[in-house]
Amino acid sequence: MARKKRTSIILEKAARRAAGINSIGSNLDLGNGLTSPAFLSLIEKMRTRENAYNSALSNLDKLYREMLETENELADMAEHMLMAVGTRYGKSSVEYGMAGGVPKNQRRKGLRGESPTFKADESSFVASVQSKNGKETATTS
Repeated sequence: MARKKRTSIILEKAARRAAGINSIGSNLDLGNGLTSPAFLSLIEKMRTRENAYNSALSNLDKLYREMLETENELADMAEHMLMAVGTRYGKSSVEYGMAGGVPKNQRRKGLRGESPTFKADESSFVASVQSKNGKETATTS
């Protein structure tokens, strides 16, 4: 999705105001550096900066799309490389594991909907809690 380009409401208002001020006089000087040419110059500077910003966003969008395309190409090639290693050496080979695959003989096979079961030899968790009346109780899980 392309980034939203910026439009300045202040710039639009200033351009309308400059048109009105220009109708009073093209070289109007109100003192303290408030002149019609300075005002027009600042409007053009803002317009230039806004255009540069929006162009940079467009370039950034282009770079982002190019990066995503390259990332997809890389993912496809990585998958093809693993499949080629599996084809050449076999999916149960050490080389297949070295390339990042899980060797076929080491895969865990489970049935759908089967939840993992806990082994009986796992140690249980024991915690002792001292109640308000000073008696200690043990809880296991």
